[in-house]
Amino acid sequence: MKIVYLYTALTTVGGADRIIIQKANYLADVMGHEVYIVTDSQAGRAVVFPLSSKVRHIDLGINFDRQYRHGLLLRSLYYFTLMFVYRRKLGRLLERLKADIVISTLGRDLDFLTQLKDGSRKVGESHIAKPYSRNFHLLEQRGFPYRQIARYWRKKQEKGVSRLDALVVLTEHDAGNWASIKQAFVIPNSLPFYPQYSSSCKNKRIISIGRLNEQKGYERLIEAWAIVNRKHPDWEVNIYGEGTEYEMLKSLIEKHKLEKNFKLCQPVRNIQEKYMESSMYVMSSRFEGLPMALLEAMACGLPCVSFNCPHGPAEIITNGEDGLLVENGNIKELAEAICLLIEDESKRIRMGTQAKTNIQRYSQKQIMEKWNNLFHSLTGQS
Repeated sequence: MKIVYLYTALTTVGGADRIIIQKANYLADVMGHEVYIVTDSQAGRAVVFPLSSKVRHIDLGINFDRQYRHGLLLRSLYYFTLMFVYRRKLGRLLERLKADIVISTLGRDLDFLTQLKDGSRKVGESHIAKPYSRNFHLLEQRGFPYRQIARYWRKKQEKGVSRLDALVVLTEHDAGNWASIKQAFVIPNSLPFYPQYSSSCKNKRIISIGRLNEQKGYERLIEAWAIVNRKHPDWEVNIYGEGTEYEMLKSLIEKHKLEKNFKLCQPVRNIQEKYMESSMYVMSSRFEGLPMALLEAMACGLPCVSFNCPHGPAEIITNGEDGLLVENGNIKELAEAICLLIEDESKRIRMGTQAKTNIQRYSQKQIMEKWNNLFHSLTGQS
């Protein structure tokens, strides 16, 4: 079977980039499919994670980043010009490839993908819950004219999704979000690794991973840590990520005088080692799709403390068994949950052990079989 993934650029350490490459490699290496990843804005940058020699990467050389160098009016003109070129190039490529399955991550290609008559089945896969797709919610927060713009783009996205042959989401909750538009298949992300060994959960170190942006809510973790630090100044937090809120978070850390034990670290490729050096994972996100970092941390034997935000944590963490869920946005409750695991080493170790066992339900083999079954049902191939 010939399968094509559409994505903007494979340049980010973590997130959807890792998931797409992981799935493409498995489909090609283990399941024997002919797999392509087609990007539009790689712009000569290296692919961030190892790509199987059996997976072919094709970049169309559109480079949508060029539009951001200009003002709003010229930027709009640039965007529509680039979209015209993108549609033409992608259409010609798909006609030549004659793929069985083409997968969109509900990006800009969704505007025209279902109109291309290349003979493939079109599948959408969402990596974030519907209310937060493409950051429309941020536009809605900027006042009336922006709410109208966001409403227009949401309607356009919904129209594109309704025409797909299938939609795949990460959680049952998000499937409900799409129910009035399209019946969705629920296929969560799989574990990228499952190490033989586990963290001892005895180092006085807490870890969190993700972009430094509004979604991850790290300012809420800093506020909670200001409470924890008064009781446990010998513990530390390491956040691995980069993003637009770096300076704001740095200032907040300085305001609370937490520079010694609250660190903003650059993303690393050997993140598995960082999990192993830690004793707890804490997630302060406002919203998620299905947080990969929770899966990874639990695979390394870490108990997790998380806000019960939409969507994902409650489907991963069994509260009180392999981690702790607290009310979304409740800073005091988050601090208390962290303190509970700091102060009770035996509970911390026990929860970490259970986390490693429970998370096996997200094994790559089990998850990829679900994708394979979906592809065969869409194409009618045995």
